[in-house]
Amino acid sequence: MKKDKLRERVLVELEKLISLSCKNPTGSKKYEDLHVALLKKHYSATNVIIDYHRHRIQMEVIEDVSLYDPKTVNTYLPTFYTNLLFNNLCNFLISCVEKDNKSIGFYTQLLNSFKGSKNQLELA
Repeated sequence: MKKDKLRERVLVELEKLISLSCKNPTGSKKYEDLHVALLKKHYSATNVIIDYHRHRIQMEVIEDVSLYDPKTVNTYLPTFYTNLLFNNLCNFLISCVEKDNKSIGFYTQLLNSFKGSKNQLELA
């Protein structure tokens, strides 16, 4: 029960942060970093570039995540280039939020990185 409440709180706070960051995405480097981190996590992507004016996301998606080993230097991972279009950045990023335990831990770290910064989000 307590875990479910914590999970919901993290997801609600993340959605608030995404909404706040989408109001002026180019206003802060931290907001752009948040967007890139969410996309990298969801798509297992590298080299993510967001063109906010043309509503495009360019990235290289890792074809086979099982080949990735964080304990070794990965000099070659098969990737494919993709160019996504989005109508509403906020809705698109919220749709990328996953609800599994590993993802909740990742989102908690993202939220904590905004806590105490000048872009402070009220986490009560």
